[in-house]
Amino acid sequence: MTKHAIKLAGSAALLLGLATHALADIKLNDNLSLGGYIEGSYQYTDPKPGASTDRFNIDSSQLLFTASFKPVTGVVSLFYVPSAPSETTVLDAYVTYDAGGGFSVTGGKFLSYMGYESFFTVNNPEISFANGDFLRAIPGYHEGVRVDYSDKDWSAGAALVDSDYNSPNYLKGDGELKKNAGIEGYVSYKGATDLTLWGGIAYDTKGNFDPHSVFLIDLWAQYQLDKKTAVAAEYANKDGGPTSKGYNWLGLVTYSFTDKVSAAFRISGEKMSSGGPGFIKYTIAPGVAVTDKLTVRAEVSYYDYTKFASTSAIFSGVQAFFKF
Repeated sequence: MTKHAIKLAGSAALLLGLATHALADIKLNDNLSLGGYIEGSYQYTDPKPGASTDRFNIDSSQLLFTASFKPVTGVVSLFYVPSAPSETTVLDAYVTYDAGGGFSVTGGKFLSYMGYESFFTVNNPEISFANGDFLRAIPGYHEGVRVDYSDKDWSAGAALVDSDYNSPNYLKGDGELKKNAGIEGYVSYKGATDLTLWGGIAYDTKGNFDPHSVFLIDLWAQYQLDKKTAVAAEYANKDGGPTSKGYNWLGLVTYSFTDKVSAAFRISGEKMSSGGPGFIKYTIAPGVAVTDKLTVRAEVSYYDYTKFASTSAIFSGVQAFFKF
């Protein structure tokens, strides 16, 4: 599972069908704005060997409030997902101070830097994530402080958080530093035309939930070939002890057939170390922007497993999401 806002540029961003997660769309007054989305789908998985399963419901929804009193901005969001320990939770809750000169300081509950794909599936061109089935390489939400810098060519950030992995779910950290702490940092270069290079690391000290320290390195690149085509690749390597060590990767091509119809073609893989399970996954995902607020997409993916209970699986689904 991976985590951020839209990174694809140009017309290839059409198939994502949604503005970046960090931006609210409806201006309530000079200081307050509101945004969000609702997404639902039908998904069917058929493993071999194994019993097929399906699901037909709301995947997730979010309501995001942004209050801007320059140089300070506050963000709070409510998040609903049926599979979470608490179906509705406060997801984002942070304040950012613009220190000038490209620097900002943020404190509160916020999303990890790590990961090419977005934490929010509405910001991705596919229904399913490329990886994360076994390894859980990419962290989710946590609480802490971070410092960020950005100019026209470079961006960078560093964060001290309550944990990266020391929590049983992606929606929060463990809430303490004494027994466990997380550190993240990244550098990104976007000075070359249509090219973005990104590299980051995350480190978790030993804690109550996971008795091992965890180290992650995450690298990705994206290039806009032309107005219709973008390509991207990512490699992540995680060392979290004997039962949480391995790597995953993805390669992605997105293509816009028209101003409303696009498709994503993805190949990805994941492999656990010490003889653990792994897979290669092949994905095709067309999408149609019905309106500027409503998008419908489909996906068919084939898994080729190694050292797993199933030797293969087919995933298929149709998803619609409305953003506001």
